[in-house]
Amino acid sequence: MSTVTTANYLNYINGEWVESTSNETIESINPAAPEEIVGHIQLSTKEDLDKAVEAAKNAQKTWRGLSGSERGEILYKVAAIMEERLEEIAECATREMGKTLAETKGETKRGIAILKYYAGEGMRKVGDVIPSTDNEALMFTTRVPLGVVGVITPWNFPVAIPIWKVAPALIYGNTVVIKPASESAVTFAKIAKCFADAGLPKGVLNMVTGSGTIVGGGIAAHPEIKGITFTGSNAVGKSIAHEAMKRGAKYQLEMGGKNPVIVAGDADIELAVDAVIKGAFLSTGQKCTATSRVIVEETIYDRFIKKLIAETKKITIGAGIHADSWMGPCASETQYKSVLQAIQTGINEGAKLILGGKPYEDKVNNGYFIEPTIFEVADQNIAIAREEIFGPVIALMKVSSMERAIDLANDSAYGLSASIFTGNITRMLKFVQEMEAGLIRVNAESAGVELQAPFGGMKESSSHSREQGEAAKEFFTSIKTVFVKG
Repeated sequence: MSTVTTANYLNYINGEWVESTSNETIESINPAAPEEIVGHIQLSTKEDLDKAVEAAKNAQKTWRGLSGSERGEILYKVAAIMEERLEEIAECATREMGKTLAETKGETKRGIAILKYYAGEGMRKVGDVIPSTDNEALMFTTRVPLGVVGVITPWNFPVAIPIWKVAPALIYGNTVVIKPASESAVTFAKIAKCFADAGLPKGVLNMVTGSGTIVGGGIAAHPEIKGITFTGSNAVGKSIAHEAMKRGAKYQLEMGGKNPVIVAGDADIELAVDAVIKGAFLSTGQKCTATSRVIVEETIYDRFIKKLIAETKKITIGAGIHADSWMGPCASETQYKSVLQAIQTGINEGAKLILGGKPYEDKVNNGYFIEPTIFEVADQNIAIAREEIFGPVIALMKVSSMERAIDLANDSAYGLSASIFTGNITRMLKFVQEMEAGLIRVNAESAGVELQAPFGGMKESSSHSREQGEAAKEFFTSIKTVFVKG
């Protein structure tokens, strides 16, 4: 058995690293080598959460009283410390959830860039002057923080997603209680230490790890938490919305996707194939914006599928920490079994398996690897064409026209991201206008989000708010209208 570390990663509450009142921990496992323990995290209780919320509440008045530039300076310091620790954080993320080291390095760099972006937001305007009907009065708007914000994050982007929620929450004057996913909590503990070492005041950021039911559910229901931002499954997101609505808390949900790529008859096939492979199989398909359905016009279908199979066969699979691996394992045994079950369901329901579909034999460490998998699907109503899989699986569909392609792409409960490959401007514009998705990409893979741009979905993919860029202030602040007369 190989062990990277058996360190006990503590909760971070009110500026202190503390054990849970349960005195229990759970293991974080390397999915590429399940006998390897990356670390132990706290199995926290409601009492631990209450302490964290109390610390955040007590710190909020002083934190919001700082100027935006003062809060921004601390975020710049966090970014600088993360740059110094980039290799350590990236390697931990790779070992903890299986992404390749190249990907986790890129993600960590992105987290640093997000911190710098929001540090700069501290110097931007927070309101507008509005003409009043009374010419002797001054009327203007300003923005104020919500107060204590609860942050619940998934395992698939263990660096970027927590930071793109925490950074705007802090810059706009909120304090934070975060529950990172247990599968990636060791990675976030290292990020939390960067905040602590940057001099973030006590209680401004608090981390509590453990059960989604106890800690995550507790955040959703806690009366002192005024806003909840969540990324994860639809089932959990809906339960959070229900709890938040009962007590009038603000909530923001980013959830699932069944993201289509349309390949038109005039598409650059090599470009489309490359983008589909990256969109579907990088991160082992474990992205909410991953390519899941590929809809191809029949005039080029045979050429496209031949090229897609040939290029997919070139993918190297292995432990993410190894430089020669292009695709790593599923992030956990639970996810591994879920993906294999979805593949079997596709076979049982009549989809034609044309590549992969089996566990990838890992003779060294018995990791949770699955072959890149491609199905041909004639029936849009079967599960593999409709349900999110969150694994390296493509449902390939053939259509006779662009109109049919767009109808098929829109025939989904989800509406997160969508992409088209075409050289025809009329087709591009028709796709942009008619596609029911929050992120539209043209001649580019479906899985691509830029930190300065709003991100979020339509239909069941989102609560219809937007994250990142300037749009983040819409969630993390409330508008206050002020009327002044001498």
